[in-house]
Amino acid sequence: MLKKLVFSVTLRQNAKLQEMDESIREFGKRLKKTRGVGLFYYAGHGVQIGGVNYLLPVNARIEKESDVRFQSINADTVLAEMENAENGLNIVILDACRDNPFSRSFRNVTRGLAIISNAPSGTFISYSTGANQVARDGDGENSPYTQALLEYMDKPGLTLNNVFMNVRSKVKKETGQIPWELSSLEGDFYFVPGSESKKTIGTNAPTKTSMMLENLKAENRKLEEEQRRLEEEKALFAKKKALEEKRKKIEIEKEYLKSLQEAERKAAENRKQAKKTQASDTLKNQEVPVVTETRRDERFIGYTNGTVLDTWTNLMWAAKDNGSDINWYDAKKYCESYRGGGYIDWRMPTIDELRALYYKSALRPTKQCERYQSIYLTSLIDLSCGWVWASTANDGVMANFFIYHTGHFGRYYISNTQFFRALPVRVNAK
Repeated sequence: MLKKLVFSVTLRQNAKLQEMDESIREFGKRLKKTRGVGLFYYAGHGVQIGGVNYLLPVNARIEKESDVRFQSINADTVLAEMENAENGLNIVILDACRDNPFSRSFRNVTRGLAIISNAPSGTFISYSTGANQVARDGDGENSPYTQALLEYMDKPGLTLNNVFMNVRSKVKKETGQIPWELSSLEGDFYFVPGSESKKTIGTNAPTKTSMMLENLKAENRKLEEEQRRLEEEKALFAKKKALEEKRKKIEIEKEYLKSLQEAERKAAENRKQAKKTQASDTLKNQEVPVVTETRRDERFIGYTNGTVLDTWTNLMWAAKDNGSDINWYDAKKYCESYRGGGYIDWRMPTIDELRALYYKSALRPTKQCERYQSIYLTSLIDLSCGWVWASTANDGVMANFFIYHTGHFGRYYISNTQFFRALPVRVNAK
């Protein structure tokens, strides 16, 4: 309907929080540039907290009342963009007076929306029902309020006030709810002027001036149409670029999966061969050289071959990490290809194994880490920074890691490198 009435329309459906915010800001920029009549129409869920109206995006994660401020859009944002545009006339239509879907988790439950009392001059605001009231969704494609609005918007010769008076009368008759308007207009506006209607707001300009204004409006419509096509082309270009980036990422992940499969195949062949030749003695197959003990740190024993044994868990650790920032993929490769002490069964540790290595009584400084200056770990293991990757990465996006600065663990993107290290481990054969 708005396109039919020669509005330049930006449509957003089922929008997320960032998309709503960016669209409203872009709407304000275009309005300031064109200085045309601004119209904002919103149909969806809206709630009021302390007299402030909030519009809810589809991805809102709201568990308590205080979450609303950070997970939704303050309706005043729209009015602020309109005021900044200084365009003279703006229309806000809110078909969002529904039941609060989170009322059970709110301390103060108020139905519907609050009436805005601080709208800028030249603003017309319409609500699908009165303050603190709840409107009906209806059974059809549109709500009763929006259906009535569609019926009267394109009627020639109706002023803006006449349109919404007719809407109010129809909705009240059909549903009992009473739409509400707030206006600070100083003249008449027509969606479709009649044969005797004024073509501008609050003016009795002569015919020649009216014709000049109509020509300017026509030229403005052409420019807005060109701007719309340009915005569509920019959006298509951005989507194409995003698809290309996604395709590259998929190809990288395919190559990585292929390398993992090939490594697993070779490992299976090695295990099979080892069983055939030395099934009774795995230590001989690993060609472990004779080593001697260098020193002890309570439960930990350091050896001359660069390994450290934890006598509590019977896990053997590399005496130092990889030495620099590394992502999860490369950390896994580093651990599985590590050959310290002559052993071939090194791997990436689990989060529980990393937690067991945490040594609360041993506080010592790190060598390279810029973020934290000390770690809780035996002095026999040289850890250059306290964030160590764990083996769990089920979703292919994030993986576990342990923090030896604090004794906590977390999850982070597997592509990240900063502060992360790889520390190989193996089970010591008894």
